[in-house]
Amino acid sequence: MKVLMLNPAYVKDFCKSARWATRSRGRVQRHPEHMLTATAVLERENEVKFVDGAALNMPKAHVEKIISKFRPELTVIHTTTPSIYNDISYAKLAKDYGSKTVLVGAHASAVPDNTFQIANRISKGCVDMIARGEEDYTLRDIASGISVRNILGLSYYEKGKIKHNHARPPILNFNELPFPAWHHIKPEWYFNGGNLYPFITLISARGCFGRCTFCRETQVTFGRKLRLKHPRVVVAEIEYDLNLFPQIKEIMVETDTFTASEAHVRAICKEILRNKLDVTWSANARVDTIRNFDTFRLMKKAGCRMLLIGAEFGTQIALDAVKKDITLKQIRDFTINAKKAGIKVHGCFMIGAPNETKEQALATIRLAKSLPLDTIQFSGVVAYPGTEFYNWAKKKDYIVPKDWTEWVDDNYEQGTILNYPQLSTAEMNRLIDKGLKDFYLRPGKILYHLLTVQDFADLKRKAGGFFRFADYLKRKQAKKGEKDKPL
Repeated sequence: MKVLMLNPAYVKDFCKSARWATRSRGRVQRHPEHMLTATAVLERENEVKFVDGAALNMPKAHVEKIISKFRPELTVIHTTTPSIYNDISYAKLAKDYGSKTVLVGAHASAVPDNTFQIANRISKGCVDMIARGEEDYTLRDIASGISVRNILGLSYYEKGKIKHNHARPPILNFNELPFPAWHHIKPEWYFNGGNLYPFITLISARGCFGRCTFCRETQVTFGRKLRLKHPRVVVAEIEYDLNLFPQIKEIMVETDTFTASEAHVRAICKEILRNKLDVTWSANARVDTIRNFDTFRLMKKAGCRMLLIGAEFGTQIALDAVKKDITLKQIRDFTINAKKAGIKVHGCFMIGAPNETKEQALATIRLAKSLPLDTIQFSGVVAYPGTEFYNWAKKKDYIVPKDWTEWVDDNYEQGTILNYPQLSTAEMNRLIDKGLKDFYLRPGKILYHLLTVQDFADLKRKAGGFFRFADYLKRKQAKKGEKDKPL
């Protein structure tokens, strides 16, 4: 079967492959590694074309030319909450050329009935199916011609009614999946000011045991059962990536929590060293999982440059409110130990925990400034459909938007979508900006970033991040202009 895998653009520089779909302040563009893994599964028995319209800011007219030339029999479209109407419009475009259409992604997975309803308002019958959750084998089964009634994880129309098949269980043997079909993209299409440029991402596990109420991936897509790739498979993928793209400067381990198993981390590091790989890498980490300082030193020896921690909040009451299951002491100890081992640390912080007060939010800013962090990010907690946090906020009538497109602000950037009696939307957004400015605009922090420039590429990366941040602050001060239109 001829299959088109499409990650359509929304508006210029809108990132659809990150955990929070938005036009980021730093204009980050993330690799669609999960969609490319599904692409690799399909390529075993099908002719597949992958198009990352979001990374290339590809106009719809260009996508139409691709569809008219390729003539796919099945078109798979990645969806996000803010872009759902636009994503469905691409399903209509594919349907106009005779293709069957299936939507994937956390949004369509979380609210399939509403997604079908929107699709029928746009153009009746333009969306044939929704592959809920982990879509790799659901898409394989569709392309293989299996009856829709027998495909787990599938939602579809039958005789004018929406049908939902039983959920597809998680892929227990994560090792059996192929490496992402990276040959469809170029690393230079993607940018993150925190990563060395160019870089590529790697997923070493799916699922997470964490109970975080706001996490969309765990609750909607991959579940809470942790499934680890064998260390030899992880390192084989690293070698594959380095051979395919010798120009990359870094591998970003985008696993939700790379450090979920300390023994797994140690085994991967030892395998890297055994294979004598010259690789620089960064990873997402929980602060409660590395208990042995020697593990930090081993990670550094194996090429770890930076760890990204979900510190989230600066008060224990806020951490407990989102079921983060970590302590302030663990945040501080992890950061200090990683730095002592020579590893950079990026802190992720949020404003807007359930019932959070202004003073509690200010405590988060104070915590960020007090830790020996190299870089940080501040965001408003986003209540995505399908999460416990969304259900709580909706029941309390704390969600401001009345339509999915309002899950981002007028500039398509991320802001808070909540409004609490004790902490307004406007106040939360001001606190987000305050956290960023208070951390980055300190003379000592500016001097630190200037003194730690490693080479011209690093200077270019840091300068790019600074100017993007400055542009964001400038636009926040300016009057709002005409809202951008979808590409």
